[in-house]
Amino acid sequence: MLDLVILSLHFLICFLISVVIWRGAKDVDVYSSSTETVETGTDGLILVGKEDDIKKSKRVTAKVNGREVVVFYHEGNFHAMDSRCYHEGGPLFLGEIEDINGHACIVCPWHKYKITLETGEGLYEAVNPLEPSPAPQWQSKGVKQRIHKVTMDNGNVYVTPPDLSVSFDSDYFAEKYKNNGDSSMEKQSNSQAAESVVARNQNPGECGNEEPLS
Repeated sequence: MLDLVILSLHFLICFLISVVIWRGAKDVDVYSSSTETVETGTDGLILVGKEDDIKKSKRVTAKVNGREVVVFYHEGNFHAMDSRCYHEGGPLFLGEIEDINGHACIVCPWHKYKITLETGEGLYEAVNPLEPSPAPQWQSKGVKQRIHKVTMDNGNVYVTPPDLSVSFDSDYFAEKYKNNGDSSMEKQSNSQAAESVVARNQNPGECGNEEPLS
């Protein structure tokens, strides 16, 4: 009789331990789900960082549905676009921002292509030979770089996933570099940017403002 009581107590203790472990696992799942919700935000928005942090660093890169996007903070505004230049995939997150013809533009460090932060238009400087006194004027190539909507909420900065029903030239390189490691991309970008600087120093006459229309 005593053996039966001890056996029953043993089974009861094992059952209680199983219940505690099961409930603990459920709590972990709920916490993980909650954390993921914070990362993605409402309406499928992708969290890219804290507003104050991006204001200090002026730029940050993040993965949005696998593609790398760069978010700039410039003169009180946030702008987001594909991080790879539409021309040959240059790393725009390493470029400098310049004011060109009244437009804030990111200048690709590889080939000096100018892209407006606001619209993603490619700009080039050209002369209209039909004018009496032709002078170089900045012209638009049209929207070449995919830009992304930026939303601020409660101190966080979010980017809206792209609408892929409309295509842009930069989509090719966004797909080419999709899901690649950030560190390897940055190492390659720094190396090629350094090579570009060396080339300009060796051939300063070949780096004017004229660009092909592509």
